[in-house]
This record gives sequence, C-alpha cells and structure tokens, in this order.
Amino acid sequence: MSSKPGHIVVGISGASGVRYGIRFVETLVALGWHVHLMVTRSAWRVMQEEEGLAGVGATSPLSDWLTISDAQAAQITMYKISDIAAIPASGTFKAHAMVVIPCSMKTVAAIAHGYSDDLLARCADVFLKERRPLVIVPRETPLSLVHLKNLTALSEAGAHIVPAMPGFYAEPKTIDDLFDFMTMKVLNLLSINHQIDQEWKGPG
Repeated sequence: MSSKPGHIVVGISGASGVRYGIRFVETLVALGWHVHLMVTRSAWRVMQEEEGLAGVGATSPLSDWLTISDAQAAQITMYKISDIAAIPASGTFKAHAMVVIPCSMKTVAAIAHGYSDDLLARCADVFLKERRPLVIVPRETPLSLVHLKNLTALSEAGAHIVPAMPGFYAEPKTIDDLFDFMTMKVLNLLSINHQIDQEWKGPG
C-alpha cells in the first residue's frame, strides 16, 4: 500500500450501524486524509437513536459526534445533503475515492438507478460515470431480491460492494474491534496505509 493522504468523499446514510461511518471518518482524519463528508437526514435520526446523541444534526459541531481534535476537524469539509451544486458533485472534482458507509437500501436503490435526489447520490453517480473508485458498505439483513438486484447493478456499474460483515478470526474483544475490522477492509481495498492489525496471519 502506498497511497499518500489526499482527498476522499464519505457518505453516511440512514442504515443501522451508523458507527461504521463514524469510525471510518475518525480513522481517515487520524491518517491525515481530508474528508469531504455528507450525512443524510435519515442518518442523523439513526445517530440520535443508536448513539444516544439527542438533537445532533447537520448544524451540530463535528466534535458533538466525532472523537477528533480541533486540527483533525479542520481536515473535514461538511456539506449540506441538499446542496447538489457542491464541489464534489462535479466530474472535475478529484478525489481518491468515495465510500458510502453504512449504505441504506434506499441509497443503494437511488445510486443503482441514477436517482440523484441529494448530494450523496449525485456524488456517487459522478464517481460511477467518471470510473473512479466507489465503495458501498450496505448494512441490511435479510436481503430481498430487490436489494440483491440493486447491489448487482451497482457491482456491474463498477462499484465495490463491501457488506458490513466483520470477521472474527482476529478474535475481537470489543464492539469497536468489529467497526475497525470493516474500516480495515475498506482501507485495504483502496490501498490506503493504516495501522489496524486485524489481518489474517494464518493458523496458530
């Protein structure tokens, strides 16, 4: 792995498991990356429910829901989900990759069918049309035939599908170990250097 820190787009949508997205963003800024971040309205609601962050929303300071320093907060550019004219929505915007983590089935459907009704879906559409790395981390179970067909369409269009299915061979001790495992999987896929030591090293 040799990617030097640069720019990466991260979308957090309203699937259960919003902490996957939180941990991913925290890890990226700790590694020196500049994150262009967009959070859907549903994701804020999930964050309130699952993370116990009553009242958190689009206008909340980053420190209200991310464990980061002031310097790391400066590495994050936050966008309004309705701002489809934002810089990342343009094909001329250059970024290493885009990751949607976690990705709801609604957002999967929107991206798979080119229904760019918010900034996240528009950015994902741009990454597909520009043939740039797009990683989708769906978090849903069981999956219906509709879900499977939409995910297949995304894969056929060039997206990487990385379901939120953490492995247990690293013998996780905490729930954060499981979130870190998925962060590691996405970082590995994008050839981003990291220090998460949960890779398979063989038996014994």
